[in-house]
Amino acid sequence: MEPSREPFASLLLYYLFKWSLVSPALYSYFQGRIYGAELVPNDGKLVVVGNHASVFDPLLLACAVRRPVAFMAKEELFHIPVLKQGMKLYGAYPVKRGASDRAALKSAINSLDQGWATGVFLQGTRSTNGKITDPKLGAALIAAMAKAPILPVSLWGTEKILQKGSIPQPVPITIRIGQVIPAPDSTKRECLETITQECANVINKLHSLGR
Repeated sequence: MEPSREPFASLLLYYLFKWSLVSPALYSYFQGRIYGAELVPNDGKLVVVGNHASVFDPLLLACAVRRPVAFMAKEELFHIPVLKQGMKLYGAYPVKRGASDRAALKSAINSLDQGWATGVFLQGTRSTNGKITDPKLGAALIAAMAKAPILPVSLWGTEKILQKGSIPQPVPITIRIGQVIPAPDSTKRECLETITQECANVINKLHSLGR
């Protein structure tokens, strides 16, 4: 029987980090607003997809959905003592630079099978304005293979946090969470494209609501 929640130690670390650092920063420094948190399933497999405009997005997204979210990270970071253990507790999984997409796919599915919510930025790379213009099929494929529902999340304003050569700026941040989208029932390209475009449309619509 597959676990429905993350390891207990990981949950403790998540809540400790969230309430001591991330949540205070989001609500006070960034004047954060979160809409739709009640739509997040509390346990079970979940692929969380979002737009991406800042290095702070993974922490802010996980804080907003009220449960740990595992993201992929460069394998080199897992060679650093202490950091390696901390990243694993926080749900990160290693991906080799230049490795095939198959390796990343397997790692993401393993994470879901262990009871984690797994995060994927729909466009892969960061955008300058937070909009999704070129969504990739990876998140839909992961969801289809793992039979996991998809949760679309929009992060608004995060592209302004870091200006070149500056410290993080106290800009307003708004996070909007959409309705859960059922797991794709096929890994065929047509199905994946349909689900991917639906996710992009939902996220962009939420993003367009602004503050």
